[in-house]
Amino acid sequence: MAKRATLADVAAEAGVSRALVSIVMRNAPGASDATRERVLAAAASLGYRPDARARLLRSSRSHLLGVVFALDGAFHAEIVEALYPAASKSGFDIVLSARGPRRSEGEALQSLLDLNVEAILVLAPESEDTELLDLPVPAVSVLQPQYRPRLASVATDEAAGIGLAIEHLRRLGHRRIAHVDGGSAVGSDARAGAFDRLLNEAGETPILIRGGPTETDGMTAARPLAALVETPPPGRAPLTAVVAFNDVLAVGLMHGLRERGIRIPEDLSIVGYDDSRLAALAHVQLTSVRQDPDALAAAAVGAAAAALDGQVTHSLVPPSLTVRSSTAPPRAVVR
Repeated sequence: MAKRATLADVAAEAGVSRALVSIVMRNAPGASDATRERVLAAAASLGYRPDARARLLRSSRSHLLGVVFALDGAFHAEIVEALYPAASKSGFDIVLSARGPRRSEGEALQSLLDLNVEAILVLAPESEDTELLDLPVPAVSVLQPQYRPRLASVATDEAAGIGLAIEHLRRLGHRRIAHVDGGSAVGSDARAGAFDRLLNEAGETPILIRGGPTETDGMTAARPLAALVETPPPGRAPLTAVVAFNDVLAVGLMHGLRERGIRIPEDLSIVGYDDSRLAALAHVQLTSVRQDPDALAAAAVGAAAAALDGQVTHSLVPPSLTVRSSTAPPRAVVR
């Protein structure tokens, strides 16, 4: 591995003192424009990068935002990717800590605290609200709405997202619509509750099927769904559309239904949630409610900055709908 260039190396290359190089790198007054250009050119030619660790040691603040995310969170990777530029714009660096089957959220949180982070963003937190409130630094719940006055939160407007899915399906002509929930996953109750409320307000009977956040959960839920399509209860029309808790679950439903001879979208239209990269794959082409990772990331960083100033904020980010080929009019109304 090549030796990392130092301030002394840049000073020798530019023919100036190390102190002058430090002034230029800190963008402090005391160097002429010509000298700044010469020093920056020398730094670029040597591939010099400031030592972040040394900068942090010299500062009374770490300017670090810790992020806890789930290794199996399909949408989490997109949020994390968007957090880097959002944090940079606000003068923060990002430190990641994963939770998973062999590493608890508590362990992930503690490792961030050990690194002296100023605030922590927890994506779809598993911890109790009280645990996050007991942290020695501000915490922001991301992807799960909170209403506690001391715990900041940023989430997608789940009710609006489910509303977009139902409105899209109704415009296509669907009247018998089911929802497969996310089981105990974060956000499941909010989405299922919105579905139940919207169907009841329209004078329709909600069809709720237990599911989960994984593809396997979708494969399992495909069995009762297929029955409602092929052999509906007496006096009931066949099921023609379903809204899934997330895209991964929806893909599992698609596989399971096709194995049972159900065609998508000819026999059953499917809407996912997240509009993750999975939904856009050529062999999937899933209509999906889009959570905006850039807007969520920007709001999360903003909430952390506000919390550091003593202000607790709660933000709901509006979703949108991306229409692909997994939805179409039901057969009875196809023209």
